Amino acid sequence: MPNNGLQLLRAKKEDIPEIARLAHIVWHQHYPSIISVDQISYMLEMMYSDKSLNEQMIIKGHVFYFIRQNNTNIGFISVSKIENVNNGYFIQKFYLDQTLAGKGSGTEAHHELVKLLQPSLMRLTVNRQNYKSVNFYFKNGFTIESVADFDIGNGYVMNDFVMVYKKS
Repeated sequence: MPNNGLQLLRAKKEDIPEIARLAHIVWHQHYPSIISVDQISYMLEMMYSDKSLNEQMIIKGHVFYFIRQNNTNIGFISVSKIENVNNGYFIQKFYLDQTLAGKGSGTEAHHELVKLLQPSLMRLTVNRQNYKSVNFYFKNGFTIESVADFDIGNGYVMNDFVMVYKKS
């Protein structure tokens, strides 16, 4: 499958402002129909502040990749290793500019990630009301492993599916 110039480029600490910029764009495009604007603001501050992104990259070992097409960052992915799973990864984040959604870029980015990591298994969490993303993951070989609720503070609870992709 041709990737139409799509690349995954590893982000560096200096790229934190660009990651935060993209997160703000995508979250405000995608999430208002799923969670409140107040919760979006809370979660963006919690996960995409300079301090939080530094901690994710440096202390927690999350690796961020820009999804780049035609020399433009159109989204990003971050992954971390799953302990005690040989070549297992947890997809922490997978976000794409929603003006490009449904045109194959997300699927191409997933294929590029699989080529890059050669994972035996990938796991992620996704909001159970996020039908568009749940269906995207189904289309790309993920299955629902379990249902989980996560208290993220400030009175907010994430009602998620835990989804898994296993190399066949």
